[in-house]
Amino acid sequence: MTQLENVIYTAKTHTTGGRDQGTSRSSDGRLEVRLSRPGASGSGTNPEQLFAAGWSACFISAMKIAAGKMKVALPDDLAIDAEVDVGPTPGAYGLAARLNVTLPGIEAEVAQHLLDATDQLCPYSNATRGNIDVRIKLV
Repeated sequence: MTQLENVIYTAKTHTTGGRDQGTSRSSDGRLEVRLSRPGASGSGTNPEQLFAAGWSACFISAMKIAAGKMKVALPDDLAIDAEVDVGPTPGAYGLAARLNVTLPGIEAEVAQHLLDATDQLCPYSNATRGNIDVRIKLV
């Protein structure tokens, strides 16, 4: 298990109701969301959408660090289309994920090296590595 050298931030939320018409809000008041099951009618998001948004945002931030170390200029229109699956496993439920990364104007070999370096930096990638099926693909 990886131990943190020091804590630079702690996210705190209060959640009630779970997936079924629940709510979640952050301690600083910046986040307040209604929750619902995937595919349910009505308003609200689900944990998989939140996870996909958080991971892709964090991956882009880690990519900026990796690109700086590699002296690679990132395009303004770089993007990640994240997909997070949830489904049954033997005796439980599990996740699978795909990060489809668009890096226009960067040579494929350089872009792939950048993705590999970013995958090593990103805390979400480090947390999921070896635990769920993850595919990070240059598109």
